[in-house]
Amino acid sequence: MTPTELLLDRASCKSYTSEPLLPDEARLIVQAGQAAPSGMNRQPTAFLAVLDPAIRDRLSRLNAAVLQTKTDPFYGAPAVFAVLADPSASTYLYDGSLAAGQMLLQANALGLGSCWIHRAREVFETEEGKSILKQAGLPEDYEGIGFVIAGHPATKPAVKKKTSLTGWLV
Repeated sequence: MTPTELLLDRASCKSYTSEPLLPDEARLIVQAGQAAPSGMNRQPTAFLAVLDPAIRDRLSRLNAAVLQTKTDPFYGAPAVFAVLADPSASTYLYDGSLAAGQMLLQANALGLGSCWIHRAREVFETEEGKSILKQAGLPEDYEGIGFVIAGHPATKPAVKKKTSLTGWLV
């Protein structure tokens, strides 16, 4: 696929097989996030790559509690990537969002399904969330921007036609 086809082909996946991600696949997804542009190239982002099913399930439970549901907000995806950023950087929210976007595109390039999941800020504001960051050696004062889930899709997600408004001045 061409780069443009990869961009246009990406869709949110909400159904995954139980096949785990390979560590090299996870590494490439994180590297894509690390390579994202950031304001003044400050690179205020940090990443938590979770392939361990027990920690993945803890994050799912914490996210579900914020959502006030009992269902898995990660749709059974075997890998969860938390994107965090240093809130002292004025562009941290945008920088983290760009990083997550690149991670979603990298997952697509690898033939994996992926989806952006919200509520990372609330998850990592909890004592248990902070404990997970501490266990991983990440700063507890970084703000959660979002989760990128990834895995092998159970079915290929349908690409919806984009209907955003577009203005042209030519």
